[in-house]
This record gives sequence, structure tokens and C-alpha cells, in this order.
Amino acid sequence: MRTHVVDHPLIAHKLTALRDQVTDSPTFRRLADELVTLLAYEATRDVRVEEVSIHTPVAPAQGVRLASPKPLVVPILRAGLGMLDGMVRLLPTAEVGFLGMIRNEETLEASTYAERLPEDLSGRQCYVLDPMLATGGTLAAAIRFLTDRGADHITAICLLVAPEGCARLEEDLSDLDIPVTVVTGAMDEKLNEKGYIVPGLGDAGDRLYGVVH
Repeated sequence: MRTHVVDHPLIAHKLTALRDQVTDSPTFRRLADELVTLLAYEATRDVRVEEVSIHTPVAPAQGVRLASPKPLVVPILRAGLGMLDGMVRLLPTAEVGFLGMIRNEETLEASTYAERLPEDLSGRQCYVLDPMLATGGTLAAAIRFLTDRGADHITAICLLVAPEGCARLEEDLSDLDIPVTVVTGAMDEKLNEKGYIVPGLGDAGDRLYGVVH
């Protein structure tokens, strides 16, 4: 597994505003959307392409286009939805699947409660969207779910990650023989006793959509 922390002043600037507790939900959503597009630019460096011949207004030319099968973008519900628009803005021809996973706040283990994905993902590149890689359980389960269906190249895009989450991901997926990459805006200090990233930005879902009572 490879972890890529994208070092860019615009990303650091937007992350600072996201972290600020006074940032309201509409602003948080906009910033998250912009940040995902910046991260997606880095995350798609290995997207598969094929050569194609075209004609410009002046002469024939060789170029590339996205190869088939198309990349699959998979937001993890619910917070991953806040990252979807920023991702498909960069990859408008990608297909989108959905994976609903929830973390038990006592055991910190993840379970699947909903999915809308092709049964066969053989040969597919998948881009998983999950704002926070905290304990790592949810993302590890999501990646395992996709690879069990045949996905052979996984890139996860996270706004923030914790060292414990990266370590858990590497341990849980050590038996996979496919490329797995995590692209993130920052590697934070640690997890607290509740499994939240420190300093982090709080609960991404609540900050995107408000607290659901």
C-alpha cells in the first residue's frame, strides 16, 4: 500500500478553513468539493488510457483517452457523498457506485448496510471517496468489498488520515496483490480515545450535512 500526502499550498489553505470550527456547513461543502478536485488530480495519475488517432483543424494527431472499462467512483455513504461532485468534475465519464458502511462507535468495526455496485468489477479501477481515514476499519472493509468483486486497482481519496488508520489498512490488506493507494491532504497526529482524528476537523458527515437528531 502506498500513502501519498499531497503537498500543495492551495490544499493546505483549504484544509485550514475546513478544520476551523467556525466554518459553516455551506462553506464546508464548497471547500470540500474544491479540495477533492485538487486531490483527484493527483489521484488519477495512474488512470488507464489508450492511444487514439484524431484530426485537429490542422493535421492528424495522436492522443489518449480513458480506457475501457471506465473508472468507477465509489463514495462511502454518507460523508463520501460530499466528495462526489468534486471527483466527477474531473472524471465526468466515470461511472458511480455507492457503498453504505457504518462504524460501530463502541467496537469501531465497520459493517455494510447498503450497496449499489456491479456484481462483476473485473479489470476495474476504483476510486473510493471517504473524507476521514481514522481507525481504518471502514475503508479496509470497503476496499475488501470491491476487490472481492474483482476490482484490480484501488485508489482511496481522503481529506485527512491518521497514522493508526494507515497502519490498520496496510495490515488488513497485506494479502492483496493489487495496487492500493491512499491520496490525502494531510497526515494528522493521532487518534483520540473516541477514534477521532487529532487535530482533525470533527465529524465530516455532521459538518457537511448538519447533525441528524
